[in-house]
Amino acid sequence: MWVGEEAVESKLLPKIGASMGRLVANDDWLDPAFARPHPEYYQQYLLYADPNDRFSVVSFVWGPGQHTPIHDHTVWGVIGMLRGSELAQNYEIAADGVPHAFSEEIELSPGDVEFVSPTIGDVHRVRNALDDRVSISIHAYGANIGKVKRHVFPPEGGAPKDFVSGYANVEA
Repeated sequence: MWVGEEAVESKLLPKIGASMGRLVANDDWLDPAFARPHPEYYQQYLLYADPNDRFSVVSFVWGPGQHTPIHDHTVWGVIGMLRGSELAQNYEIAADGVPHAFSEEIELSPGDVEFVSPTIGDVHRVRNALDDRVSISIHAYGANIGKVKRHVFPPEGGAPKDFVSGYANVEA
Protein backbone atom coordinates (compact mmCIF):
# COMPACT_ATOMS: atom_id res chain seq x y z
CA MET A 1 0.00 0.00 0.00
CA TRP A 2 1.31 3.40 -0.89
CA VAL A 3 -0.12 5.32 2.07
CA GLY A 4 0.43 2.97 4.96
CA GLU A 5 -0.74 -0.22 6.52
CA GLU A 6 -4.07 -1.99 6.96
CA ALA A 7 -5.57 0.67 9.26
CA VAL A 8 -5.05 3.33 6.61
CA GLU A 9 -6.53 1.04 3.94
CA SER A 10 -9.68 0.56 6.01
CA LYS A 11 -10.19 4.35 6.06
CA LEU A 12 -9.08 4.96 2.49
CA LEU A 13 -11.14 2.37 0.59
CA PRO A 14 -14.59 3.63 1.68
CA LYS A 15 -13.66 7.17 0.60
CA ILE A 16 -12.35 6.04 -2.77
CA GLY A 17 -15.37 3.75 -3.13
CA ALA A 18 -17.74 6.68 -2.58
CA SER A 19 -15.87 8.74 -5.19
CA MET A 20 -15.89 5.80 -7.60
CA GLY A 21 -19.64 5.42 -7.10
CA ARG A 22 -20.16 9.04 -8.12
CA LEU A 23 -17.85 8.59 -11.12
CA VAL A 24 -19.63 5.53 -12.53
CA ALA A 25 -23.12 6.87 -11.78
CA ASN A 26 -23.03 8.61 -15.17
CA ASP A 27 -21.88 7.05 -18.42
CA ASP A 28 -21.25 10.24 -20.36
CA TRP A 29 -17.63 11.13 -19.67
CA LEU A 30 -15.27 8.37 -20.88
CA ASP A 31 -13.38 9.38 -24.02
CA PRO A 32 -14.04 6.81 -26.79
CA ALA A 33 -10.26 6.34 -27.13
CA PHE A 34 -10.33 4.61 -23.73
CA ALA A 35 -13.39 2.49 -24.53
CA ARG A 36 -12.22 0.56 -27.60
CA PRO A 37 -12.52 -3.22 -27.40
CA HIS A 38 -10.06 -5.64 -28.98
CA PRO A 39 -11.58 -8.59 -30.86
CA GLU A 40 -9.61 -11.17 -28.85
CA TYR A 41 -8.46 -9.69 -25.52
CA TYR A 42 -9.80 -7.40 -22.85
CA GLN A 43 -8.07 -4.02 -22.85
CA GLN A 44 -6.63 -2.03 -19.96
CA TYR A 45 -6.32 1.71 -20.70
CA LEU A 46 -4.43 4.06 -18.41
CA LEU A 47 -6.57 7.10 -17.58
CA TYR A 48 -4.25 8.56 -14.92
CA ALA A 49 -1.13 7.54 -13.01
CA ASP A 50 0.30 9.47 -10.09
CA PRO A 51 3.79 10.70 -11.08
CA ASN A 52 5.23 8.75 -8.13
CA ASP A 53 3.28 5.57 -9.05
CA ARG A 54 1.30 5.70 -5.78
CA PHE A 55 -2.04 5.15 -7.53
CA SER A 56 -3.61 4.81 -10.96
CA VAL A 57 -7.02 4.95 -12.63
CA VAL A 58 -7.72 2.56 -15.49
CA SER A 59 -10.58 1.62 -17.80
CA PHE A 60 -11.09 -2.09 -18.47
CA VAL A 61 -12.85 -2.78 -21.75
CA TRP A 62 -14.34 -6.24 -22.16
CA GLY A 63 -15.44 -7.52 -25.54
CA PRO A 64 -18.28 -10.07 -25.58
CA GLY A 65 -17.29 -13.21 -23.66
CA GLN A 66 -13.78 -11.99 -22.74
CA HIS A 67 -12.25 -12.88 -19.37
CA THR A 68 -9.09 -12.73 -17.28
CA PRO A 69 -7.16 -15.68 -15.94
CA ILE A 70 -7.20 -16.25 -12.16
CA HIS A 71 -4.92 -13.48 -10.89
CA ASP A 72 -4.01 -11.26 -7.97
CA HIS A 73 -3.29 -7.54 -7.62
CA THR A 74 -0.86 -7.23 -4.65
CA VAL A 75 -2.32 -3.76 -3.94
CA TRP A 76 -5.75 -2.39 -3.05
CA GLY A 77 -8.22 -1.78 -5.85
CA VAL A 78 -11.64 -0.18 -6.24
CA ILE A 79 -13.73 -1.33 -9.20
CA GLY A 80 -16.71 0.62 -10.50
CA MET A 81 -19.00 -0.68 -13.24
CA LEU A 82 -19.58 1.98 -15.88
CA ARG A 83 -21.26 0.16 -18.77
CA GLY A 84 -22.57 -3.37 -19.30
CA SER A 85 -21.93 -6.03 -16.67
CA GLU A 86 -19.12 -8.21 -15.38
CA LEU A 87 -18.89 -11.30 -13.21
CA ALA A 88 -16.09 -11.89 -10.70
CA GLN A 89 -15.28 -15.22 -9.06
CA ASN A 90 -13.15 -14.95 -5.91
CA TYR A 91 -10.56 -17.58 -5.05
CA GLU A 92 -8.36 -18.75 -2.22
CA ILE A 93 -5.08 -20.41 -3.13
CA ALA A 94 -4.48 -23.71 -1.29
CA ALA A 95 -1.05 -24.76 -0.02
CA ASP A 96 -0.58 -26.91 -3.15
CA GLY A 97 -1.30 -23.88 -5.35
CA VAL A 98 -4.77 -25.00 -6.44
CA PRO A 99 -7.26 -22.10 -6.61
CA HIS A 100 -10.56 -22.79 -4.85
CA ALA A 101 -13.65 -20.66 -5.48
CA PHE A 102 -15.05 -19.62 -2.12
CA SER A 103 -18.16 -17.66 -3.00
CA GLU A 104 -20.80 -17.25 -5.65
CA GLU A 105 -19.86 -15.11 -8.63
CA ILE A 106 -20.34 -11.42 -7.93
CA GLU A 107 -22.19 -9.53 -10.67
CA LEU A 108 -21.46 -5.86 -11.15
CA SER A 109 -23.98 -3.68 -12.97
CA PRO A 110 -23.65 0.01 -13.87
CA GLY A 111 -23.07 2.08 -10.74
CA ASP A 112 -21.90 -0.87 -8.60
CA VAL A 113 -18.58 -0.68 -6.73
CA GLU A 114 -16.42 -3.57 -5.47
CA PHE A 115 -13.09 -3.77 -3.59
CA VAL A 116 -9.99 -5.98 -3.70
CA SER A 117 -6.82 -5.96 -1.62
CA PRO A 118 -4.37 -8.40 -0.09
CA THR A 119 -6.04 -7.85 3.30
CA ILE A 120 -9.65 -8.48 2.17
CA GLY A 121 -8.96 -10.80 -0.78
CA ASP A 122 -7.54 -9.99 -4.17
CA VAL A 123 -7.44 -13.25 -6.14
CA HIS A 124 -10.20 -13.53 -8.70
CA ARG A 125 -11.21 -14.21 -12.29
CA VAL A 126 -13.35 -11.63 -14.05
CA ARG A 127 -15.41 -11.89 -17.22
CA ASN A 128 -17.79 -9.87 -19.30
CA ALA A 129 -21.24 -11.08 -18.29
CA LEU A 130 -22.62 -10.16 -21.71
CA ASP A 131 -22.17 -12.26 -24.84
CA ASP A 132 -23.47 -9.62 -27.22
CA ARG A 133 -21.85 -6.31 -26.25
CA VAL A 134 -18.94 -4.51 -24.64
CA SER A 135 -18.71 -3.89 -20.89
CA ILE A 136 -16.50 -1.25 -19.27
CA SER A 137 -15.36 -0.93 -15.67
CA ILE A 138 -13.23 1.78 -14.08
CA HIS A 139 -10.53 0.73 -11.61
CA ALA A 140 -8.46 2.71 -9.11
CA TYR A 141 -5.40 0.95 -7.67
CA GLY A 142 -2.92 1.68 -4.89
CA ALA A 143 0.00 1.69 -7.34
CA ASN A 144 0.59 2.13 -11.04
CA ILE A 145 -1.02 -1.25 -11.74
CA GLY A 146 0.45 -1.50 -15.23
CA LYS A 147 3.93 -1.63 -13.67
CA VAL A 148 3.19 -3.98 -10.74
CA LYS A 149 4.49 -7.56 -10.77
CA ARG A 150 1.47 -9.75 -10.15
CA HIS A 151 0.58 -13.43 -10.47
CA VAL A 152 -1.58 -15.70 -12.61
CA PHE A 153 -2.66 -18.92 -10.90
CA PRO A 154 -3.06 -22.05 -13.05
CA PRO A 155 -6.53 -23.61 -12.46
CA GLU A 156 -4.91 -27.02 -11.91
CA GLY A 157 -2.49 -25.62 -9.30
CA GLY A 158 1.25 -25.40 -9.24
CA ALA A 159 3.55 -22.43 -9.29
CA PRO A 160 1.98 -19.07 -10.12
CA LYS A 161 3.30 -17.22 -13.16
CA ASP A 162 4.54 -13.65 -12.77
CA PHE A 163 3.18 -10.97 -15.09
CA VAL A 164 3.12 -7.21 -15.50
CA SER A 165 -0.04 -6.11 -17.30
CA GLY A 166 1.01 -2.86 -18.92
CA TYR A 167 -1.57 -0.81 -20.80
CA ALA A 168 -3.10 -0.89 -24.26
CA ASN A 169 -2.44 2.85 -24.70
CA VAL A 170 1.07 3.17 -23.19
CA GLU A 171 4.27 1.80 -24.70
CA ALA A 172 6.37 -0.35 -22.35
